[in-house]
Amino acid sequence: MDYSTLISPALGILVGALMGLTGAGGGILSVPLLVFFLGLPIAEAAPIALCAVALASSIGAILGLRNKILRYKAAGFMALFGLALSPLGLWLAPQIPNAPLQILFSLILLYVAVRLLSQARNQINGVPEENRKPPPCLMNPAIGKLQWTLPCARALMFAGSIAGFLSGLLGVGGGFIIVPALKRYTDLPIKSIVATSLGVLAIITGGGAIFSAASGSLNVLVAAPFSLAALGGLLIGLLLGKKLSGPHTQLIFSIFTLAIAISLLIKGVLTLNP
Repeated sequence: MDYSTLISPALGILVGALMGLTGAGGGILSVPLLVFFLGLPIAEAAPIALCAVALASSIGAILGLRNKILRYKAAGFMALFGLALSPLGLWLAPQIPNAPLQILFSLILLYVAVRLLSQARNQINGVPEENRKPPPCLMNPAIGKLQWTLPCARALMFAGSIAGFLSGLLGVGGGFIIVPALKRYTDLPIKSIVATSLGVLAIITGGGAIFSAASGSLNVLVAAPFSLAALGGLLIGLLLGKKLSGPHTQLIFSIFTLAIAISLLIKGVLTLNP
C-alpha cells in the first residue's frame, strides 16, 4: 500500500494551517515536510509544494482583490519576470544532486527563521522599526496608486525574478523575498503588501505547477491530496489566527522553522559525506 496518499493530506493540513496563521511564509515548510515524512528528493517535492502554495495563495489574492488592497499592476509586473525564470529553476533542480540542493534549501530556511525570530522578538518587546529613507515606489494619494519610476520598476523586477527562480528551484513560493522587498521598496500598508505578495505568488507558483505537470515532473497522486488538504488547513489557520497573538504565533513558527532548517542541514551534510 502506498502510504504517501494517506500522509500527504495530513501534511497538507499542517502546511495550510501554518499559512493561515503566519501568512505566505508558512508555505516554505512544504518542501522539508515532504522530504522528511515522505522521503522525497527536493526536485520531486518542489513541484508538489508549488501546487499547494498556488492554490492557497490564489484564495488570498482573490480576497485581496475583493477588498481592493491588492496592487494588481505591481503584482503582475513582478510575476511576469518571476514566470520567466521559474521554468529555469524547475529545469535546473533535477540537474543538481539532492544533497547540495538540500543544503542550499536549509541555509535559506535558516535565514528566514532567524529573520522571523528577530522580528517577532522586536514586536513582543516593543522595539520600533529603524527609520529609513523614502522608498523608490511611492503611493500617489490623489489617485491611490503607485507612481511608476525606473528605480521602482527595476527594484520590483529584481525581486520578482529572484522569487520566480527560487520557486522553481526549491518550491519555496518566494513570499519570504516578495514581502520584505515590498516593505523596503514601497510605502504600501502591510495589508496591501501581504495581498500583493499573494497575487505574485499565485501567478508564479501556478505557472510553475502547470509547467511541472506539462513536463511530467509532478507526482499528481501526492500533489492532489496535499494541495486540497492545504486549502482546508488554510481555512483552519485563518480561524485560529483571529484568536491568537500575531507576534507570539510568529515566534513559535520561527523556532519550529529553525529546528527544521538545522535538521535538514544535518541530513544534507551527512548525505554529502556518508
